[in-house]
Amino acid sequence: MTAPLLPVGTRVVTRSAVQTPGRTLVQPAGALGVVVQVPADPQHAYRVRFPDGSEHGLLRRQLSVHREHQEVVSPGETDWWPYVQLRVVVGSRAFGLDTDLSDTDRRGFWLPPAEAQWSLWGVPEQLENDETQETYWELQKFLTLALKANPNVLEVLYSPLVEHASPLAEELLELRSAFLSRLVYQTYNGYVMGQFKRLEADLRNHGEIRWKHAMHLMRLLLSGISVLKEGEVMVHVGEHRDALLAVKRGELAWDELNRWRLDLHRQFDTAAETSRLPERPDSARVNAFLIRARRSMLEHP
Repeated sequence: MTAPLLPVGTRVVTRSAVQTPGRTLVQPAGALGVVVQVPADPQHAYRVRFPDGSEHGLLRRQLSVHREHQEVVSPGETDWWPYVQLRVVVGSRAFGLDTDLSDTDRRGFWLPPAEAQWSLWGVPEQLENDETQETYWELQKFLTLALKANPNVLEVLYSPLVEHASPLAEELLELRSAFLSRLVYQTYNGYVMGQFKRLEADLRNHGEIRWKHAMHLMRLLLSGISVLKEGEVMVHVGEHRDALLAVKRGELAWDELNRWRLDLHRQFDTAAETSRLPERPDSARVNAFLIRARRSMLEHP
């Protein structure tokens, strides 16, 4: 894929010395300039003006974008995958809604050595492998999302299909109730309502909706009700499997689906009013866990 052309006004740095055909030096390597004319295609030269007022034609390979040139360069790629602490199966297989064609999605968290965390280069917020359908958040990011009642992350903590859990991950699973609060009501409700409006727009504009998406929205409402009433994230849908799969297959008329949704919203409202969950999650307990986890990686290679 060809990189886009640099626009006029882009500050650039010469990668090597600029010389005349007679090899007279006119600008040293590392000279700062500004693009004043853009070529018609990447194979031709940019016109670059330098602080002394001179202008020269330079190909893209002779230039670095100034902003990128200033970035601190990493010493090399690091394999972070051995630092995955928790790996669980999520998605349809964990929900009990899988078929023979379902993918196996895995999620969890990872924890880098302290020296990597403190270094100039830092660490990525998440590890992803699209080929194997895996995503792992760095621990602090994972905890922050869970405290905000992010449903994808809460489902990781409550997945019944745990494939790998280090002692540290087991400790986190033991305190997973600390993440549950009435924030679930706002987070889940807001997401479902927003997505249903998009489905309604699809129905109006195209006469069709993504029934699988509608199924997962209903599942999320059911899960939210369970959290507020039982203090537990319902991952496996259990007795609701047949009804949800009927939605996925498009066997419910839109009006019938919408009536079910509205009924679940009423149940969700009632559950929020009577829930024994705290208004906010126990951030202090979670923070203490994070500090212990960071300390555990002080001497880790």
